[in-house]
Amino acid sequence: MTPKPEVVALERLRDHFQGETAAFCSAAISAQVKSRFGLGTLDKLPDAGLGTLLTVGGGSRMDRAKRWRAEYSPSTRLIVIPSLWGSGAEVSPIVAITEGESKHIGMGPQFLPDYRAVWPELAASIPPRTALHACGDSWSHALEGFLSPLATDAVRDELAEVIRTLTALPLGNDPRWFEASARACAGQAKASVGLVHGIAHTLEGLLAEQGHPGWGHARLCATYLYPVMAYNVSCNNKWPEMAAKHRLDTAAIDAILRQLFDAEDYRSILPVLEAAWPKVIRDVSSRTNSALVRPAALEFFRKVAA
Repeated sequence: MTPKPEVVALERLRDHFQGETAAFCSAAISAQVKSRFGLGTLDKLPDAGLGTLLTVGGGSRMDRAKRWRAEYSPSTRLIVIPSLWGSGAEVSPIVAITEGESKHIGMGPQFLPDYRAVWPELAASIPPRTALHACGDSWSHALEGFLSPLATDAVRDELAEVIRTLTALPLGNDPRWFEASARACAGQAKASVGLVHGIAHTLEGLLAEQGHPGWGHARLCATYLYPVMAYNVSCNNKWPEMAAKHRLDTAAIDAILRQLFDAEDYRSILPVLEAAWPKVIRDVSSRTNSALVRPAALEFFRKVAA
């Protein structure tokens, strides 16, 4: 199933511009965007008044544009192009904005863009580790959505198909991840996420505030997906039965999660996780984890580091 909003071919994208149009993107890709679409570019969101806002960037940039449109300029047509797969923000009715140490979540149809496009050439310059972390973000959406206690049988069927697609994709820079990650996020949005996202949402702001650069959402998801899946299985081993029912290869999935896991990264931020654990277990995502997350569960994650 192709998730909404509608995908528009790049060569037809300008047909969907209405009124005054500008592109919201980083300085790093501003020249590419200007050349491809003939638009002026913005590094900051305007006060209001645009007919169309084309946003090109990662999940946080797309979420900022989605919230801006919903709150300040609802008549503006919003078109998004992800510069990296993983977040799935281009198809998600959810915005997650980090401000200081806090993560602010909003949800509703008002946050869906009007159109989206895929620009495969943007993947060419993605560094290998960044691409790997983005794959981990996609996997976390698919697995946490599939295992969510809020998922219906229909949602699990949909996400099982996505998981089979992900299993067949190489971990790394491949433009096929753009659509696969969009499908993973769209499916997850119909259920919930779990402890991987509870940890990521809690630690993102803390790590930035404490001077640990480079710890974005995708890197945290890639780092914690294997340990959290191991924790879930240790608490409630329904995973093999559910996987068999939906024709999922658990051995292949386990091997992929091990490839995503970086033990050195994990150990380096364990003290931050330990200090933030009370906040982690109160996070709304942690509360919908497939296995109950208690204060004593921290000991499991200490053993992983050992």
